[in-house]
Amino acid sequence: MELLSTNSGSKLLRERRELVIVGSCLIAEWPDLVNSICEETICLSACPERDHINVISLKLASILSRVKLEKITVLTVDGSPHCLQLHHALEEAMKVTGSGSEVRHMVIYKGKLFEIARKSVRYARYLYKINKLIENQEDSSSIMEPSSEP
Repeated sequence: MELLSTNSGSKLLRERRELVIVGSCLIAEWPDLVNSICEETICLSACPERDHINVISLKLASILSRVKLEKITVLTVDGSPHCLQLHHALEEAMKVTGSGSEVRHMVIYKGKLFEIARKSVRYARYLYKINKLIENQEDSSSIMEPSSEP
């Protein structure tokens, strides 16, 4: 199911009270991983390459203001500038709604699943802060160099 096509007060969301937002590309690229995460929850897909981030953020805020979710997770591929926006969209929706839902940020990197701290997502918006973190690392090149791998 797609995020933008789902009713903000959906009965499914009210009953399960847990939501996973997945980058649309993951459904085709990593179906087994997505299925394992989405097994017992509501999974909705979104694509910031197709849909503007403001629309996605507003939809998430609409859901959070209508449904008392216990947990909301964003799952994307790591390294995609488009997918990164889904993480920012959730943080913005949390901020404007004041929701107390538990938030998880997950990425797939080289076929493996990693949880990302909320603070990391917030820092990713500020290039100056990222630059300072890199400058303060003694050996940042092995961690911070962008990969040419998909």
